[in-house]
Amino acid sequence: MEIKIRPAVFTDLDTILEIINHQILHSTSIYDYEPRDFETHKLWFEEKLAHDLPVIVAETENGTIGYATYGSFRHKIGYRFTVEHSVYVAEEFLGKGIGKLLLAELIQLAKKQGYHTMIGVIDSENKGSIAFHKKYGFETVGVIKESGYKFDRWLSSVFMQLILE
Repeated sequence: MEIKIRPAVFTDLDTILEIINHQILHSTSIYDYEPRDFETHKLWFEEKLAHDLPVIVAETENGTIGYATYGSFRHKIGYRFTVEHSVYVAEEFLGKGIGKLLLAELIQLAKKQGYHTMIGVIDSENKGSIAFHKKYGFETVGVIKESGYKFDRWLSSVFMQLILE
């Protein structure tokens, strides 16, 4: 299976929306409760492009199978060199190296854009994602206990950091 990593385009939005909505409904990887609608997702994509923030996809001959992006960590001037990233892969392609390709490209893009630090905020139950990030140089720098609530239980957020320079 040949995998191509490229910038997302408008026609990728349906598949990106399917991937994120699956995560919203079936996992604690994102603390949203309700699936996103297309119009909201379209505005999200347009805002990313307007602020020169990447949205990249992993694609096979059968279509888009994952995506990654980053955005502001916090909206204060002192944090302008820090980004928070997200990597999502379609369920049937997990464990096949897709996330690795997306994360590697995202890190390179962040370096090219002059960012200093990349942050991942991961649910503490998501041991696979924590191990994945450690494998690629991220360090756990903190845990905020019971910071989220989903599926009738409290969830804790693990903050992982990669210094890019």
